[in-house]
Amino acid sequence: MEQQLLDLLMYSVPALITGAIAYLFFREHVENENNRRNFLITKDLQKEAFPTRLQAYERMSLFLERIAPSKLLTRIHPTSSNNEDYENLLIATIEQEFEHNLSQQIYVSDQCWSIIMAAKNATIQLIRKANMNDKTDTANKLREVVLTELMDRPAPSNAALSFIKEEVAELW
Repeated sequence: MEQQLLDLLMYSVPALITGAIAYLFFREHVENENNRRNFLITKDLQKEAFPTRLQAYERMSLFLERIAPSKLLTRIHPTSSNNEDYENLLIATIEQEFEHNLSQQIYVSDQCWSIIMAAKNATIQLIRKANMNDKTDTANKLREVVLTELMDRPAPSNAALSFIKEEVAELW
């Protein structure tokens, strides 16, 4: 009886060791295959999403260029000599441009979107502040005051544009 128990142990221990090694090997193999499959899926998704993200950055760059006060004032001419009407027209144009590009926020980082929003709001504030100036009594005077203000400091959209360029450079 003792011999049979010893024989059983002699046969079963190597079989158990071989079974454990086979189990560990197959478990590792399945895990590696899952990781490879996930990597390929992620790679395909990035390949498809990358052009869309670049397009979003392009559109937001164009938005920032279009709301830069020097370009905005050149493109949007006053419809009357009333400075209040011109202020409202400029702000409405900025808001319309922004709403047109609102969906791009899902493709850019949260920090980038916050900086773009800050640039938009700062540009609107610059126009409002210029209109509150005592010298501003006509639409043309408003244009002059805004452009004079920009001689002392860069446009708010310049900082946001620089940030977009840095963020796009990190994508490569």
